[in-house]
Amino acid sequence: MSHLSRRSVLRGSLYLASTVPLARPFIANAAAKTAVVWMNQGFIPQEDAAFKKVAENYMKASGNTLDYSIMPFMAQNQKTISALTSGDVPDLVFMDAPATILPQNAWDDKLVDVSDVVSAYQSQLTKTAEAGSTFFNKTTNKRSYYLCPIKQGCAPFHIWGSLIEKAGFKMSDAPKTWDAFWDFFKPTQKALRAKGMRKIYALGLQITTVGPNDGNGLFQAFLIANGGKGIVTPDGKLHTDDPKIREAAIKSVEYLTTAYKDGYIPPEALSWNDADDNNGFHEKLFVVDFDGTLSTELAMINDKQAFYHDMVTMGLPLGNDGQPIPAQVGTGGGFIPKGAKNVEVAKDFMKYWMQPNVMNENLKGGLGRWVPAIGQLVKDDPFWLKSSEPCLAPYVKEAVLDPTIPVFEGYTPAWGQLNAEQLWGQAHADVIKNAMTPSAAIDKAFKRAEQIFARISG
Repeated sequence: MSHLSRRSVLRGSLYLASTVPLARPFIANAAAKTAVVWMNQGFIPQEDAAFKKVAENYMKASGNTLDYSIMPFMAQNQKTISALTSGDVPDLVFMDAPATILPQNAWDDKLVDVSDVVSAYQSQLTKTAEAGSTFFNKTTNKRSYYLCPIKQGCAPFHIWGSLIEKAGFKMSDAPKTWDAFWDFFKPTQKALRAKGMRKIYALGLQITTVGPNDGNGLFQAFLIANGGKGIVTPDGKLHTDDPKIREAAIKSVEYLTTAYKDGYIPPEALSWNDADDNNGFHEKLFVVDFDGTLSTELAMINDKQAFYHDMVTMGLPLGNDGQPIPAQVGTGGGFIPKGAKNVEVAKDFMKYWMQPNVMNENLKGGLGRWVPAIGQLVKDDPFWLKSSEPCLAPYVKEAVLDPTIPVFEGYTPAWGQLNAEQLWGQAHADVIKNAMTPSAAIDKAFKRAEQIFARISG
């Protein structure tokens, strides 16, 4: 946990860094106040340092105090849910991946509308960041901004290129379509085990019932690759009655559960949390992983051989129909619970952080694990596409430059509830543990999804 409180007599504006234009405070120093902030811990120390720099510079510029705590993601997730339930809330919660929390709480009118904060930057946001920050409120009967977007990220492929070569294969031979691409890695398992790596698996697929995010994201990627991206449309409607959607979902569950039963996925994957596949990849438990952001690579940045030579980062192959598929992009940032004691400073801090130069320098300080919610920044700053980090350009291309869609929670709060219940992980478990067919497991999941959507709309 990190805690910092400071008041400064500085007025006016200051340089954030030698390359950053002047950033002006929004609240006069004479009105100095304190805001309690909960921040999720980064996967790498540089992310925490980058946040502390933003907080420090804001406090100097405004004279306000940020009484902040940095905590592990899962702990913050649980603490935030408890706070929103009890009403004993902080002034600001900043989360990298808030998609399982925001839609339902915006629907239930438990969050402060932050449209006045976002409006100054709305025209510069990517469409996916905009969709991932606006949610429907059943009390006001309208969609509004309930997240001040700073960052966005998607799931690329993380591959041990050195193990591919050790197994006698070449990445250049990998097929270009979804299932065939995954199938390419399966024979490496037998080859590597024959070379003494007896505990290695081919695929790090998170078919988990635990979550909160990775298992849902994995299933949705398979669903989209199989032609099912229309399961939820921007109007918030569910389309489980579409035979093409049902077929895409069945194919997805069938592929994932068959790979598990055939022994290509570690047995413990059924109970992984969002960090377990990262750790498994680092331990070379499997050859390929599909996981959000560059946390996998950046955690090994000090291992020069692994980071610069052995690991390969790739964007998405084509769908199974041979057509390009969009990456689902999630949005992170700050939100304010209703009941917060100092909404004014919480909003002011997010206004400061959303300034393009502040946003850009903060995310660069985090080594690019997240890309800016303002897409033009990755085109204007050479860091993003010409970095010496070999993982960065493929990731930025997938997250910003190639086709993208928002996570489905951006369309409706019902999807947030559906994912919170780990519906897709339960479908996988029904096939693996309960001997259900993929079609029966999907019918069960779709029935529950329809019940959720009937209760929650917007």
